[in-house]
Amino acid sequence: MLQLPHQPLQVAAVPSQRSPAREDQAGPWHAEAVCRRDEAGLFFAPSKEPTAARLSREEAAKQVCARCPVMVACREHALIQPEPYGVWGGLTAAERRVVLARRRRRDIELKTAAPTEHLAAG
Repeated sequence: MLQLPHQPLQVAAVPSQRSPAREDQAGPWHAEAVCRRDEAGLFFAPSKEPTAARLSREEAAKQVCARCPVMVACREHALIQPEPYGVWGGLTAAERRVVLARRRRRDIELKTAAPTEHLAAG
């Protein structure tokens, strides 16, 4: 069984209210987030959390995300904001930075390839 540190965990606020919630016919995506119902403290690190405890907590949070019906919407929210802390959509803050860097590189590659393709076609 997963053992978490005996320090009190911070409770997550899902999602951050820095921008209006995206709504669809069923309401805002975060209303269906599994983390709103349980284990909210898994998603954000307490201050001065030891590395082993952080890795264990993040793995447990990712397991919650894996069963969440709005995981993709949550992940995109965290990437668009961008959310600097916590596990969102099954990704840690460090993992989200990697995804964002890859997206930026891909966008640059597409922009530089587009003029070349246009010249070759003409």
